[in-house]
Amino acid sequence: MTGAQALPREPQRYALPPGRLRASLALVGRGLRAHPTTSWVAIGASAVYGVSSVASGWLLGRVTDRVILPGIRGDGGIGAREIWLSALALAGVALVTAVSVALRRIYAGIVAYDVQADHRRAVTRRYLELPLSWHRRRPTGELLSHASSDAEAAASVFAPVPLAIGVVVMLAVAAGAMLAANVWLGVLGLAMLPLVAVSNALYERAMSPAVALAQARRAEVADVAHASFEGAQVVKTLGTAELETAAFVRATDDLRAANTRVGRVSAVFEPVLSLIPTIVTLAVIVVGVVQVADGRAAAGGVVTSAFLLSIMAGPVGAIGYVLGQLPRSIVGYGRIARVIDADDDRRGRAGETSGAAAGADPGDGTAAVRLAGATLDVPGPRGEVRLLDDVELDVAPGTTVAVVGSTGSGKSTLLDVLGGLTPASSGTVVVAGLDVERTGHAELARRVAYVTQEAFVFSGSVRENVALADEGAGASDAEVWDALERARLADVVRELPEGLDTELGERGTSFSGGQRQRLAIARALVRRPRVLLLDDATSALDPAVEGEILASLGTGGSADGANAADAAPTVVMVAYRPATITRADLVVHVEGGRVVDVGTVPDLLARDAGFADLLQAYERDRS
Repeated sequence: MTGAQALPREPQRYALPPGRLRASLALVGRGLRAHPTTSWVAIGASAVYGVSSVASGWLLGRVTDRVILPGIRGDGGIGAREIWLSALALAGVALVTAVSVALRRIYAGIVAYDVQADHRRAVTRRYLELPLSWHRRRPTGELLSHASSDAEAAASVFAPVPLAIGVVVMLAVAAGAMLAANVWLGVLGLAMLPLVAVSNALYERAMSPAVALAQARRAEVADVAHASFEGAQVVKTLGTAELETAAFVRATDDLRAANTRVGRVSAVFEPVLSLIPTIVTLAVIVVGVVQVADGRAAAGGVVTSAFLLSIMAGPVGAIGYVLGQLPRSIVGYGRIARVIDADDDRRGRAGETSGAAAGADPGDGTAAVRLAGATLDVPGPRGEVRLLDDVELDVAPGTTVAVVGSTGSGKSTLLDVLGGLTPASSGTVVVAGLDVERTGHAELARRVAYVTQEAFVFSGSVRENVALADEGAGASDAEVWDALERARLADVVRELPEGLDTELGERGTSFSGGQRQRLAIARALVRRPRVLLLDDATSALDPAVEGEILASLGTGGSADGANAADAAPTVVMVAYRPATITRADLVVHVEGGRVVDVGTVPDLLARDAGFADLLQAYERDRS
């Protein structure tokens, strides 16, 4: 979008309205409106099924009075023609019923899976939009649960919904047919409806808390399992397999208990819901037989009423199934909605915007990095904790900056704020001419590249890991090789069996730690960023290779905006090695979330005693 800022995303746009009934109607309505064509086909087929089922009962009663009973009594006028017409009529109705059942099941399934896919896409898209600070406050297993079991639960109600709607049509038509066939039997049959309604209401009330607990337990199991898999090396080397197994057993036992509670509720109510139509049908047969014996009713009316009640037993159970699934769907949907409606913590963020629209540098354009009064507060166990405190910083384009400080001083946090991974609580953060707080992630990523110490390698080829794009898209092979050269990894790749096409395997286990770091640096350089952030991204490299890579950055460039193609990126790096620090044009000394001093190495050695002590400590550690 250009020329104007995008409108802010409406708050709570995904959450359901309060109240069980309103939430249920909103959930079903949103899903059906999202896929109107398939929904209407499924609902229409279900309605046809309901009408044809009633028609078969009505037709069976007519055939009983006009063909079967006269034939049994030996009345004249019943010949082969009447018998064949009756058979063809019944077969025609049966065919319509079968086709409508098939269409309803097929298209109801399509609706359910389409809605499930909608939820998965919405929640995973939101994951990409939310800042790193949001993700750090939540376990990975919970996030996986939202995109898997919660999305499945939120869509589970849509498979039986068309049948339930068709049942409503069936009940309306069947009520008229039963009353037309025999008023008293029709009234007796309709007495089933309030009984079913009360049972369903009690069913839903008992099921809601049980389902909510089960969904929460599923997330806990996913979290424990994911933590064990991610920490497999620690578990193996420290011999904590029994502890991890015990934790997983506890989580799965809790899930089993929660699922058992859901099963108990179903075991109590579902037989009751099936029993009500059966009891009413028996009552109709008994009363009907007495009326026929007294000559007050025709046998066909009794057959019609009993048949309609018998075929309604299953479909009426579908309403109970829908009401049983609604609590699970509402719970799953609510868990997803909390993610999608989550505040991304970005002050004034307008969504994905262009640099011209919302990211223009509010300053004079001479700084590649500018922080003015940047402060970061995060929730802590005893209130908010300040990680960055009123940071002021100006960095000219093309400058190499070393950020130094003791452990926990705020170095990585500063880079997170510059990279837009963690939004500042207050102040101004401008990077590569973009106001970070008002710029979309995609636009920021086109100008700023961030490489962390932990270099993640995807299960794919070297080319795919560097370009991070589908085949034929993104960087060309020449650009990939250039990035690998500058990251001092090209010689290693040339020796691989298939060069750029070599599969690296899951997490790049075929590469050493230093090679994975160089691959991550190449991945950043191929995008020709205007600002390159390195969070101790060369820790696994020897000083000579690190020096070569840093020197090669001076030949990099950007084809974007004011930077010419041969311009060097601005580099901001967390550094520990004295040799790395002395290569920097500018050093930023950070302690306690505040910038203590900024200047060249000689300047800081002359006036910043803390920096001098820090540099000596780094030198001692190295030796």
